[in-house]
Amino acid sequence: MIHEILPVGPLQCNCSIIGDETTREAMVIDPGDEIADVLGIIAKHNLQVKQIVITHAHIDHVGGAMKLRAATGAPILLNHNDYTLLKMLDLQAAWIGMASPGKVEIDHSIAESDKVQAGTLVATVLHTPGHTEGSICLYFPLEKRLIAGDTLFAGSIGRTDLPGGSFDKIIESLQGKLLALPDETIVVPGHGPGTTIGEERESNPFLKKP
Repeated sequence: MIHEILPVGPLQCNCSIIGDETTREAMVIDPGDEIADVLGIIAKHNLQVKQIVITHAHIDHVGGAMKLRAATGAPILLNHNDYTLLKMLDLQAAWIGMASPGKVEIDHSIAESDKVQAGTLVATVLHTPGHTEGSICLYFPLEKRLIAGDTLFAGSIGRTDLPGGSFDKIIESLQGKLLALPDETIVVPGHGPGTTIGEERESNPFLKKP
């Protein structure tokens, strides 16, 4: 498994480039910005991007998706519950003082238990509402790796005070889906350093049993 993590944009969103070492097929997750650098990593590994997966429709995760689609021809995937949020990119840009990326078009909706694939690498979609209504995580069971978007961070969880956010829903998503994963699962959050499910189960103040 090729897995490069590139923090992109002013909010340093963790963009993941994941590739099959044999077939050279790849997926890119959350290409929020700095697409030239993303394409550089794709070229370095001689990868062919088959899917562009967006964990949720915040501008820092989806802002560069159309540029990447134009460069690779790969379809953009997002859960349909975030389509309304996607229409607010101009407003989102104004909130954080950055230029709007313009309209982002989604090619396919992805939902709970769907599979996304690059060569022999297969991830299961976990619908994890709470940060946004359409937030998803991608779990690679054979590699025991979770791309968590902004649902789970090292020592913290995603914000729930933005449109579409719900503290009760994010806790339900975390307790019901993410904590069901093996402790050794490597977690790649949407921002900041990596962690494991076991570490978060033991030390994350939002997840520890009272």
